[in-house]
Amino acid sequence: MTHQPPAPERPRAVVAGSSGFIGSALIADLRRRGYDVRRVGRSGPDARWDAPDEIDAVVDGADLLVNLAGKSVGCRYHDRNRNEIYRSRIATTLALHRAVARAAQPPRLWLNASTGTIYRHAMDRPQTEAEGELGGGFSVDVARNWERVFGHGDLPRTRRVALRMAIVLGDDGALPMLRTAARFGLGGPEYDGWWLPHRRYRGIGPHPTTSKPLDHHTGGRQRFSWIHIEDVLRAVEFIDTREDLSGPVNLAVPEASDNTTLMAGLRGAVGVPVGLPAPRWLLEIGMLVLRQESELVLKSRWVAPEKLLAAGFEFRHTDLGAALRELA
Repeated sequence: MTHQPPAPERPRAVVAGSSGFIGSALIADLRRRGYDVRRVGRSGPDARWDAPDEIDAVVDGADLLVNLAGKSVGCRYHDRNRNEIYRSRIATTLALHRAVARAAQPPRLWLNASTGTIYRHAMDRPQTEAEGELGGGFSVDVARNWERVFGHGDLPRTRRVALRMAIVLGDDGALPMLRTAARFGLGGPEYDGWWLPHRRYRGIGPHPTTSKPLDHHTGGRQRFSWIHIEDVLRAVEFIDTREDLSGPVNLAVPEASDNTTLMAGLRGAVGVPVGLPAPRWLLEIGMLVLRQESELVLKSRWVAPEKLLAAGFEFRHTDLGAALRELA
């Protein structure tokens, strides 16, 4: 009788915060690539945030660790939501950092989510990893402290990459909300302007910063940096194989679009020929109804993927209109 040799053990990938649409897509892709995927979340299923021993068990011996955990920013920035957006990112990243530091066999690579919103409101030039200027205020402070906790200390056997993602286009996330606005005739450009003062965007964390007043004359030309979910997955696989990539890496198409082009593309995708322009006062009313913040569409995000391009990564989706039609 011939004995078959045991099948080789598959490398383990640990994904924290896998319940969102990016996490779900990533898990499916990692399994396609041959990874044995374990998940960390509030209720597991493989490790729970309130059980450090369970986190230690899945992290020790893992080949790859990916952290996407954190409360969705798709909400109003009232104090309870602000505090939970901040806490959920800092606490989960700290818990994973401790597990990696304690591991006898720490992960080879740790990818931690971050955001392109860390850069300032930029109408003048693209923001690269090397020369980008960080902004100020709530969203920026969340990102700054998230990356600070992620990058602190010495983890000599683990390469760390902070994924500064632009707005990810897919079946969920920001796109459905923008499509809804276009379908109801509000698919015109969104214009900044004076609005009632509020404190929802004030800084947070141990050293809160102050955001500079935005340029209220963007005229619908505020930049819109984006990336297709498929290119997010391809970039993760690319970074996995490139030992020379570490630190912050921008995930955004090479040529940012703008708000006017975005809204025109959305109108075309949903078959609505006309869209009313939205001045700031009207936008604020709409965002209140949708339980969102106007920062999503008024901040000029001009993120450039200098590191990925220099390393030879090729984007598959760079036509915004085509991407919107595909995902409509």
